[in-house]
Amino acid sequence: MALKLPAAEAANVAIQSIGCGYDISLDLRLNDRKRRYLSDVGNNPYRNCRLIEIEEDEGRDIVLPGGLLLLNVPGSIKCDEGEHTRLHSDVLSFRLMSEQFNQELSLSGKIPSGHFNSMFEFSGNWPEDASTAKTLAFDGVFISLYTIALEESHMVLCDHVKKAVPSKWEPALLARFIEKFGTHIIVGVKMGGKDVLYMKQHYASSLEPSDVQQRLKEMTHKRFLNSEHTSQNDKYDIRQQQLRFPNSDTSSSYSYEEHLLSIFKRRGGSDDRNLKHNEWLHTVQSEPDVITMSFIPITSLLNGVLGSGYLSHAINLYLCYKPPFEELCKFLDFQLPRQWAPLFSELSLSDPQHEQQSTTSLQFSFFGPKLYLNTNKVDVGMMPVTGLRLYLNRERNNQLEIHLQHLSGIPKFFQLEDSVNGISNSDSDDRRYYEKVQGKNYDYVCTAPVESGNRIFLIVNGAHLHVRDHGSKKVLFLRLRFSELLGCTARRSE
Repeated sequence: MALKLPAAEAANVAIQSIGCGYDISLDLRLNDRKRRYLSDVGNNPYRNCRLIEIEEDEGRDIVLPGGLLLLNVPGSIKCDEGEHTRLHSDVLSFRLMSEQFNQELSLSGKIPSGHFNSMFEFSGNWPEDASTAKTLAFDGVFISLYTIALEESHMVLCDHVKKAVPSKWEPALLARFIEKFGTHIIVGVKMGGKDVLYMKQHYASSLEPSDVQQRLKEMTHKRFLNSEHTSQNDKYDIRQQQLRFPNSDTSSSYSYEEHLLSIFKRRGGSDDRNLKHNEWLHTVQSEPDVITMSFIPITSLLNGVLGSGYLSHAINLYLCYKPPFEELCKFLDFQLPRQWAPLFSELSLSDPQHEQQSTTSLQFSFFGPKLYLNTNKVDVGMMPVTGLRLYLNRERNNQLEIHLQHLSGIPKFFQLEDSVNGISNSDSDDRRYYEKVQGKNYDYVCTAPVESGNRIFLIVNGAHLHVRDHGSKKVLFLRLRFSELLGCTARRSE
């Protein structure tokens, strides 16, 4: 929900937000900046919220557009007059539009920001969101009353932030840092209002980009230029379902015929959705809100700080996958380095263990070569397996082997049953899953799903190939070794 304040108070909050931490997976809201209220900070309760060193004792008074007087503004914070602009985008792909939004926020990379997700009503699961959006576009009026920004020469991180950086991979401390300080630092704020139409074309739509641009132009023309004369017979209103979102600044309509979602967003000004555009414009001066921000990554100011690489990795994972905060610690705990077993050094012919390898072979055709199999068990102890691959060892006559990718350690929140032999699946006797490779008179491969029986909370930590006789033929099976997780409950993901 937007922070609704009178113009003078909103300006002060905008000043106070400069240098504060922010989580860019969220939408742009001044009240979402990272704050700490302390009893020993004198008359400025926001002073110790800033992550950047700002000299606040020697400020000056400034007058903003509209006659707003701000007292004791730090000298390193500059204020400039804004402008009234009409902006419209090209019809872009999900990735290109996300990058354009990131550039507006001074962000690099292609991972969508919370602002982008909010404007186009995306879920935040960006691979899934990208698979549903064929093209995106927007057109709107942006009223920037004033811009507040920190001078680049004054971007020095506070000591208490540097000291909070964990020196090693400690998921609990890394999660606490992100929760406390955010992912980025606010270095610029534009205050005012915006009235924008965001358009999302679904893949079911057959419209060309030029057609989408035309629809956008017609709808915004009606909204911005002819807001006092709206047609009751507009053909693009036919078979449209009106949608309302929880936020009071949002409304949308969906055209089932053309598979276009039109989302109207207002920030700043009056919350009265019945106001026409021209009427709303006159309310922005008295009720401004943030329309955009500029950020720098916290980690960009951590050069030479021990553990900054771990923090950068944790923040990137958080922004990419966006786990809920209450699960962030466990999510990071599971991001241990991965490795393969057996190691390639263990595959050398000089390794004496190879003399004891258990092998067998399969025949898939009369004249074809035999496929030799390494049926030794690959066991990674109690470490969770995260991947599996089949490998042809050319140094051993193209012998087929199984390799396991696993975490290099055990996540701290795991409680595993320490069983010597573990739990193994049984081979399927359902002949429907016995698939021939070339001819039915030769050996088979079992394609049945590998199941662990009635047990639910299990992880894989071992595997091997197994061959069993089936009459005069042989059948290849995959066997897995499981360990049981203790103290777990099942929860359905929404």
